[in-house]
Amino acid sequence: MEKIETRELRLGLYQHYRGNFYHVIGLSRHSETLEMLVVYQALYEDYGLWVRPLDLFQGMVEEKGQIIPRFKFIKVLFQSPPVLR
Repeated sequence: MEKIETRELRLGLYQHYRGNFYHVIGLSRHSETLEMLVVYQALYEDYGLWVRPLDLFQGMVEEKGQIIPRFKFIKVLFQSPPVLR
């Protein structure tokens, strides 16, 4: 079995370069390709769950002549997973 590369991603609150906020929940793997995917939740409208390839999530975009991150880390939302009682 070949070793799968993993990369670090901070969990928490992110802001998309166009302004919306998202909660990054974790990383997952595509079941067929084993590609690393970011699992995140929109913090607006229907609060939908989304996945995006890690490379695209951590990618850069050009906005108003500047190269900026597609998603900017804002802060940690939880120090550890919440416990439901």
